[in-house]
Amino acid sequence: MSRIHNFNAGPAVLPEPVLRQAQQDLWDIAGSGMGILEHSHRGKLFERIITEAEEETRRLAGVPENYRILFLQGGASLQFTMVPMNLLPPGRTADYLVTGVWSQKALKEAKLFGPTHVALTGEASGFSEIPPADRIRYSENPAYVHLTTNNTIYGTQWKTEPPVPPGAPLVADTSSDMFSRPIDVARYGLIYAGAQKNLGPSGIVLVIVRDDLVEAGPTSLPTMLQYRTFAREKSLYNTPPTLAIYVVRLVLRWIQERGGLTAMGERNAEKAGLLYCFLDQSEFYRGTAHPGSRSLMNVCFRAPTPELEAEFCAEASRHGLEGLKGHRSVGGMRASLYNACERESVLALVEFMKQFEREHATALAAHPAPGS
Repeated sequence: MSRIHNFNAGPAVLPEPVLRQAQQDLWDIAGSGMGILEHSHRGKLFERIITEAEEETRRLAGVPENYRILFLQGGASLQFTMVPMNLLPPGRTADYLVTGVWSQKALKEAKLFGPTHVALTGEASGFSEIPPADRIRYSENPAYVHLTTNNTIYGTQWKTEPPVPPGAPLVADTSSDMFSRPIDVARYGLIYAGAQKNLGPSGIVLVIVRDDLVEAGPTSLPTMLQYRTFAREKSLYNTPPTLAIYVVRLVLRWIQERGGLTAMGERNAEKAGLLYCFLDQSEFYRGTAHPGSRSLMNVCFRAPTPELEAEFCAEASRHGLEGLKGHRSVGGMRASLYNACERESVLALVEFMKQFEREHATALAAHPAPGS
């Protein structure tokens, strides 16, 4: 069976060369007579793998020496808790820029550990845009500022980092656009990203944290919830998800081989541009994100009726285009164009959309597109 066009929002498509190498190494890695799943995390082979994964991360993003690179478990959702547990001291406030469901969830967890302040929210627009930075109103002397760089559900994305108060570290959930474009790590205090969209399989979260923040958390916290634990033990305090870290290393090398983050960002902009260009000229479909806030990772769009949207997704699946159903909370359709989604897949999607539009054009007259 040939591979299909995978537009799932996560777990998402992985590079084919990575999958081919993983196939081989599941059986026998490096001539060891064992597959990667069978190797001890304390053995020399895996210690080399996790060290190389850290080195590849540092090289790819130009991570400064005063930052630690950690491979943790619990996904971004556990980071919603670990960040305030470690970075929100008594008597201080944490500021949140709320641009979607995931930043709302992060805010909810932070409220369990201390005062919070919503410095910006996109709720008034239904999260269809990233509000202008000049609307941000920070609290006095925040302990940190938190944002979500890309919003998978609504298809919006910060184009650049917002200004933050002096001395307030910027904390970012970059789960759905990490390493999809260049990133200036030095502008952040802490970055975290669930791997299952651009970096590898589910089960691992990449954390890049500045040295001073590693030691900021109270030592009274549970051992597994302190960043210092994993920094001191090089992410090997407990048995990590070895396969996931191995695949992340392969993906990082694949990005490097394809020209690094600058080249990856250019390819992602071109891919998204192909789809947005078609949506902008279509009288049948409509994009849901404000043009100035459009995500290069998740393109969200609607058809004239919910019935046509359901038919679209079912028919697309029969044509080998999977994962196009929008998030259950907003409906519609969504095409996730992560790093490993090739240009050919986007072209195949656009051709299918044109065909579907031609075949259902009569429905447009009877049911005008929402908002038209």
